[in-house]
Amino acid sequence: MEFDEDAQHGAQTDDLPPVGDEPTRERVVRSILVNGPSTAAVLAQRLVLTPAAVRRHLDLLLEEGQIESREPRSQATRGRGRPAKLFALTETGRDHFDQQYDDLAAQALRFVSETGGESAVREFAIRRAAFIEARFGGVAAEHPEMSPVEALAQVFTDEGYAAAVRESPVGEQLCQQHCPVSHVAHEFPQLCEAETEAIGRVLGRHVQRLATIAHGDGVCTTCIPGPLVSSGSTNEKE
Repeated sequence: MEFDEDAQHGAQTDDLPPVGDEPTRERVVRSILVNGPSTAAVLAQRLVLTPAAVRRHLDLLLEEGQIESREPRSQATRGRGRPAKLFALTETGRDHFDQQYDDLAAQALRFVSETGGESAVREFAIRRAAFIEARFGGVAAEHPEMSPVEALAQVFTDEGYAAAVRESPVGEQLCQQHCPVSHVAHEFPQLCEAETEAIGRVLGRHVQRLATIAHGDGVCTTCIPGPLVSSGSTNEKE
């Protein structure tokens, strides 16, 4: 079993970590990015580190403002002690992933808007979202064990969105823990709108965005209702 080098010392020293700790800290951040808000214990198990080592990195990430601690939603009693806190990425933390060119992209879209108007921005957004329809069929064929929504999540993950599928009372939810264009989409929501429309087209049903990182939510969430049961099938059995 592999443990972090500083595991033997992390609980006994308050010194700043050596430079060699930074890759491990990035693993912690990326794990939260991909899997969503996580407790220290879950992170330790997921990354095969000691709890002391994980807490040490979490403390430093909290000081840097890359993560924040949250109380778990469910406060139901589950034994002695307080429920373990969840650690989630902040905007600062997200900035370390694939957003180095946000300013340039925003400037380019402002130019497109000024010179070509709303329709030009819309056309750009549609063209950018074309990867969804272009790659969906290939991924679905390559992974026949996946449901259509799972194949769609894989398409988004391959593009850097860290997507996953969750069950919901009315069907499924496509959840994206990361959005490579969230800062630009905050100013140009056409990017989100084009993605949502493309999702609906490849799945062949109406879908609805419930939350977006671009507007301050922790996760981009798209509601994908289950297929409707035909009322005619009941009549045929009668």
